Amino acid sequence: MRNEMKIAILGAALLVGAAAGTVRAQAQDIKDVFIREYKIGAKDLLEIKVVEVPELNLAVRVSEEGSITLPLVGRVELAGLTKEAAERKVASFLVAGNFVKNPQVTIFIKEYQSNRVALIGAVKTPGMYELVGEMSLLELVSKAGGFLENAGDDIIIMREGKDGRDEKLTVDLNDLVMNGTQSFNVALRPNDVISVPIDRILQIYVWGEVKNPGALEVKMSKNITLVQAVAQAGGTTDAAKKSAVVIKRRNEKTGKETRIKADLGKIMNGKKPDIPLKEGDVVYVPASFW
Repeated sequence: MRNEMKIAILGAALLVGAAAGTVRAQAQDIKDVFIREYKIGAKDLLEIKVVEVPELNLAVRVSEEGSITLPLVGRVELAGLTKEAAERKVASFLVAGNFVKNPQVTIFIKEYQSNRVALIGAVKTPGMYELVGEMSLLELVSKAGGFLENAGDDIIIMREGKDGRDEKLTVDLNDLVMNGTQSFNVALRPNDVISVPIDRILQIYVWGEVKNPGALEVKMSKNITLVQAVAQAGGTTDAAKKSAVVIKRRNEKTGKETRIKADLGKIMNGKKPDIPLKEGDVVYVPASFW
């Protein structure tokens, strides 16, 4: 991208619920990962700085053959090297030519011209991929082995907009895969960064007068509620006392348990708001003795 690759997504270890703010807050992490792993290619524009050697403080574009030509040093092959490896190679040339004993070389990639994209997060094989011709989002994910089961609901694509500023595209995974909405099967561009956030799996427990009592595994991004949890447990039995449902919740910090009383009947009839559940909540539906 122009000036530098500014990417607002967390890397492969990203754990995201539904909060896009968490993604943006980790911008620096994925930016560093992308730059560290990127391999220099033809036509990339490099800015080189060498402490105590002002002749080498310059911008130079990588040739079609993958090399640059520097004052004092001459021709240096850099294609296929990471930024750090390129810095070491230039430094080794300076040492070999007895120009500097301990050269401090910094290379900054000002323009990325190689046709590559980064795919991170909940896919089988995250990493850097070459763009060969036109490639869609689903084609890239297919090359990466597909989505993992813990993939979040949204895919986020970061790219450079027309004005040089970063542009963020959000793709609904269900619409893309389950509903086959082709408008979401985005055509990729060089230097795109595609993040498939990893969703946390929560456990909710539903006991008592429900048809299938036990533990439920749900994605954190789904924001499961009391009504949804009971429905996933098969619904209530005929003996259930819906007006006396209890939600047991333990405070993560203190370990203290609190009890939330709920009238499931009124919630289902729309007379009371539904109750969002949290990880580890235990829902108990008692039996009616009357």
